[in-house]
Amino acid sequence: MPELPEVEALSVFLAERLTGRVVARVQPVAISALKTYDPPVTALEGRTVGAVTRRGKFLDIEVGGLHLVVHLARAGWLRWKDSLPVEPPRPGPRNPLALRLRLEGGDGFDLTEAGTKKGLAVYVVRDPVEVPGVAGLGPDPLDPGFGVEDFAALLRGDRRRIKGVLRDQSVLAGVGNAYSDEVLHAARMSPYKLASSLTEEETARLYEALGGTLREAVERSHGLGAGELKAEKKLGLRVHGRTGQPCPVCGDTVREVSFADSSLQYCPTCQTGGKPLADRRLSRLLK
Repeated sequence: MPELPEVEALSVFLAERLTGRVVARVQPVAISALKTYDPPVTALEGRTVGAVTRRGKFLDIEVGGLHLVVHLARAGWLRWKDSLPVEPPRPGPRNPLALRLRLEGGDGFDLTEAGTKKGLAVYVVRDPVEVPGVAGLGPDPLDPGFGVEDFAALLRGDRRRIKGVLRDQSVLAGVGNAYSDEVLHAARMSPYKLASSLTEEETARLYEALGGTLREAVERSHGLGAGELKAEKKLGLRVHGRTGQPCPVCGDTVREVSFADSSLQYCPTCQTGGKPLADRRLSRLLK
């Protein structure tokens, strides 16, 4: 799933190509991806694109007073094309295309989604806070005004595991499964540790790891094209998605804990005092 660094890079990439341009046509292909109907997507046509920004994991494209807001979900992506096909796209069960936006001049982008489990969401609204996921976002961890005391206040009294807290978009905007693994590894902290149990020193260490990990990922993505961002994300990850490989810090084997619809990766030596975390799903399989 695209997270804060990739969506930030996409917003910069699109701002360079969309700002000041006129939308010629918007063609929804997968109706299930379109979550709003008033204003219609056709209301964007003939309007000029203004700012392109990121709100958590959401892309926000301002178009003549309206906002095209996109959440790419787990398998969605944006594909820029310098020359879009002239013929209209055809919907179909095997067609990954969800929406096409054409600019005057013939260039533009496709929103696509792989797989059968669809989650990509497109909204056309007058104000981004009309999108439920945007309205409920917590603070952005890269906001210059977000300090360690603000972070500590978010964790105080929360008795959930810190991994889940970092992923909760109502607590922090933009961090998902991959970067929560990376942040916890950088902070040398167990993903099972309760948020409310963190000491002042641990909170400060986690805050520094959060900002440092995300800023580093954003910097790596700077200047890359939309088609290069997925590969860059994978190359930059130290533990997430690297089960069975050596930890780049200590050389221990990266372990995994599996859940119903996701998994986490961690280094026992760096994060859990050398002890493997309980994996109930694996335990059931071994019985």
